[in-house]
Amino acid sequence: MNNPFFDGVYEEYFDKMSDRYWMKQAYELALKAQRQNEVPVGAVLVDENHRLLGQGYNTVLKHHDPTAHAEIIAVREAARSLGNYRLLNTTLYVTLEPCPMCAGALVQARIKRLVFATRDFKTGAAGSIFNLAHNLLLNHRIQIDEGPMQYECASLLTDFFAVRS
Repeated sequence: MNNPFFDGVYEEYFDKMSDRYWMKQAYELALKAQRQNEVPVGAVLVDENHRLLGQGYNTVLKHHDPTAHAEIIAVREAARSLGNYRLLNTTLYVTLEPCPMCAGALVQARIKRLVFATRDFKTGAAGSIFNLAHNLLLNHRIQIDEGPMQYECASLLTDFFAVRS
């Protein structure tokens, strides 16, 4: 007898509840950035019901825009779709720890949770260099989790920069 709990529909639902599922989506976007010779970073923003609100990948070179980071693009898309800059009760999944600009934008947008795959020891602003995302001096603090797909995302970045240098 088939168990309807595991008939595919429910499996997909539970997959969408996992951090690894959403980080895989961000990773696919990072691969898209890499194919366009952009720094391979991808981001997806989901609401508390695990619905995709926004997504993005780095397009700094393509758009000649230093703010065209994956996180910023995902936040902008979500804010436009919701008609509100406050993205309460949302989670951002990103393949690389956010820089100061992106961490500041996440605080301003009132993102509830940040999940990143790998640390950025040059500009990381969610714990590596300093922690803007969870700073007691600011009016909003973000819950930070790290690690899903760390190896895959770190390898993608290492390989990208090895070819460029």
